[in-house]
Amino acid sequence: MTLPNRAPSPGTAVILDRVSFAYDGVEVIREVTLDVHPGAVTVLRGPNGSGKSTLVEIIAGTHRPGSGSIRRGGTTALVVQRISALASLPLTVDEVVRIGTWRAGIRIRRAAARGAIRVALREVGLEGWERRRFADLSGGQRQRVLLAQALVQRPEILLLDEPDAGLDRESTEDLSRLLSAEAARGAAVVCISHDSGVIAAADRVVELAAGRIVADSSR
Repeated sequence: MTLPNRAPSPGTAVILDRVSFAYDGVEVIREVTLDVHPGAVTVLRGPNGSGKSTLVEIIAGTHRPGSGSIRRGGTTALVVQRISALASLPLTVDEVVRIGTWRAGIRIRRAAARGAIRVALREVGLEGWERRRFADLSGGQRQRVLLAQALVQRPEILLLDEPDAGLDRESTEDLSRLLSAEAARGAAVVCISHDSGVIAAADRVVELAAGRIVADSSR
C-alpha cells in the first residue's frame, strides 16, 4: 500500500487514490480514484461482479487495498447483506441494535442506550420491536434492524450494501427518505442499489464495470 498523498478536507469524507484489490490473484478493483463527500447520498451501481461490494468494504476498512491509498475523514458504519450467521444467534432486536453502540466505542448508561436504540428503531419503522427475536424476522425486517444498528452509531460515513433487498415498494421509499435525512445531518452516505427509486433519489450515481468506474454523475 502506498503512502497517502492527499488528506480528506472538510468537504471530503473519503479519498480513494488509484486503489486496486485482488482476491487470490484476480484483480477485482482496478485503479479506482474516488472522493466521497458529506451531506450527499452516493449510489454505486453496476452488474454483479463489478466490484461494488468489495469497494464498499475497502471504504469500511474490512479490506485493505493491494495498491493505492485510502483516507477517511470520520467514523464508519457498514450495513451488509450477509446476515445468516447473525440470524443463527438467539438475539433479540434490542441486542442486535445494541451491538452498534459498542462498535462505535460508545460507553453510555443503559438508560441512554435504550433511548438511542428506540430512536434508531423508530427511524427504520420498527419502534416497539425490541423484544422480538431477530431469527424470527423476515429478510427485509432483518435488513431494517441492521440499518438501525448502524444508525445508532451516528456515523460520519454510512455504507450500505443493497439495503433495499427484500423490501417492498413502500419500505424502499422510506429507505430513500431515511438516507436523505442521514445526508442532511452531514453524513456521507454510500449505498449499493439496483432499485430505480433509490437511484433516482440519490445525489450522485457512480457506475462500476469490471472493477473500474465507468460513469460518475451528480444531480
